[in-house]
Amino acid sequence: MSNQSLAERAKKVMPGGVSHELRYRAPYPSYIDRAVGAEKWDVEGKRYIDFKLGAASQLLGNSCPEVMEAVAQQLTKTPYTGDCHPLEIEWAEWIAKLLPSADLVRFTGSGTESTMLALRLGRAWSGKDKVLRIDGHFHGWHDMLLKGAKPGTNLPPSLGVPNAISDLTVVAPPSLDSIRDLLAQDDEIGTIFVEASGANYGSVPLPDGFLQGIRAIADAEQKVLIFDEVITGFRWSPGGRQARDGVIPDITTLAKVATGGLPGGAICGRRDIMELLDPGKPRDGLAPPVSHKGTFNAAPLVAAGAIAAMKLLSTGDVQRKADAMATQLRDGFNSCFQKQDVSAVAYGESSTCHLYFGARSVDGLSAAQIRTVSPDLVNGLRNGLLAAGVDFMSFTSCVTSCAHTPELIDETLEIFDNVLGDLIKTGVISS
Repeated sequence: MSNQSLAERAKKVMPGGVSHELRYRAPYPSYIDRAVGAEKWDVEGKRYIDFKLGAASQLLGNSCPEVMEAVAQQLTKTPYTGDCHPLEIEWAEWIAKLLPSADLVRFTGSGTESTMLALRLGRAWSGKDKVLRIDGHFHGWHDMLLKGAKPGTNLPPSLGVPNAISDLTVVAPPSLDSIRDLLAQDDEIGTIFVEASGANYGSVPLPDGFLQGIRAIADAEQKVLIFDEVITGFRWSPGGRQARDGVIPDITTLAKVATGGLPGGAICGRRDIMELLDPGKPRDGLAPPVSHKGTFNAAPLVAAGAIAAMKLLSTGDVQRKADAMATQLRDGFNSCFQKQDVSAVAYGESSTCHLYFGARSVDGLSAAQIRTVSPDLVNGLRNGLLAAGVDFMSFTSCVTSCAHTPELIDETLEIFDNVLGDLIKTGVISS
């Protein structure tokens, strides 16, 4: 069995041979067979140091023993029946304990479903159809928040999204003054959506004081403020970025780390808003006032793993270890840039690392500038790293976990330095 033969089979039964567009790679992707800690191996036995980590879901490292054991034990009972069960209560109690905004919790099937439900609640509570979102921030692949996901454009980056839906989304730059102006111009905006890290888990950092400022604006204008903490939740701190920075949204969207790295998601928020989901509290002839279903919400298999993860995440030790590894990685990348005289910078918060080529700082750059990277550079860097056994996420970014070690970081930096040198020699990067 080889990566190439699997790709040929896949193309016969799946569009492009993939189940997620970002997994597409020419001539074919690697097919992963197993993963442990901060490493993984493909079907040909090739080893990779993993900085993708399940699209940032595996903060505990791949195949975390505690999560695996909890899931295995639950499998001896039932993976799913479609009924209420004790584990969903315990999981919700952990989220309510750790997230400052979590008066009440509702589980979903994914991060995209979390943002869909949060927006429905925002519209129901405010009584207004329009939503303001920040340029370049990502809130899943559904129609209602897709416009503005590609920075610098006022269009959805996909066919099939009706204009009538896109017209309900107002895209704002990450400027408090601009947001005030847009709200003043359009009284139909009732909800504000923000990726709490800045665009794409902080590749475009928010200005200092932005979250505090937008909280004040939402209060003054009586808008529902939603923080997308699908990546920052439990990663930036046990209580997410909101706990770290002391800024409490009305609603928070969660997934990835919140599930212990398993499929699923959640939202949490103010009691009076969340109670719109309560079937026992009808309004306007509707019970519940805001409808939400989902076959696999809080499936026992996922809840069991998530509870095991919460016990580890709640102490803060996991986050401190992952953050330290990201700091070592960023510092090492910047040393490589300095040694090879490349105008580039590694930056990021918490356990993330982003690379920008063309300047030694991203201060003052727009989302479109930061996210517009030469395809030759992106492909050259990613392909060079993959060939040498290092796997990044998209857009020259990566994340670390508590399973990374200083030795793995040092090995990565040696590989990166060699790949950088090769790209300079071939003229893809100038020095």
